[in-house]
Amino acid sequence: MKNALIAFAIAAPVLYGTGPDRVQALDDIGRIATVMMDGDVCRRIMTPRALEYMQKKGTRDPWVADDNFAVNKDTFNLAKKTLIRLSRLAAFPCDVNLWMPVPGLPGQVQVLIRNVNEFSQFWSFGQLHQDIPAPMRKVLETGQRITVTEKPGFTSVLAPVYDSLGDIVGLVEVVTHAAE
Repeated sequence: MKNALIAFAIAAPVLYGTGPDRVQALDDIGRIATVMMDGDVCRRIMTPRALEYMQKKGTRDPWVADDNFAVNKDTFNLAKKTLIRLSRLAAFPCDVNLWMPVPGLPGQVQVLIRNVNEFSQFWSFGQLHQDIPAPMRKVLETGQRITVTEKPGFTSVLAPVYDSLGDIVGLVEVVTHAAE
């Protein structure tokens, strides 16, 4: 029993999201995601019609953009499956979310794909797009992976997504939440 308690005490920071091993695992997944995510595919996820409606303002229907949100299912499914596989690299609950700047809406970003646990430090329920948070802006501008622990209990690694020309077109949020 004593050995089990010692083992738990050693493993607890990793199991509950507070240890450096978890941060390193998230960073490793972010590094791998940068290589595995195809930015050209990510750019083709949203349909032109959905992009057009996302920019509409002044309509009598405040939900017109949400109601007309559509994706190209083949590219969406390809990206989502890759994100799910990446999240399975962690030995703990983890999500890998895809965030993309919104074409035609400078300074705006949207979470294009969220995963099973719905973990995120940045997404707010019901928001189709939002201002680009400072940590995301840094990744989009510099291509550096960064670790963010701004929201209590959450640890995220933000990593860039590149297209075939080497341009940063989005980012992934590799995120976990500490057990309560």
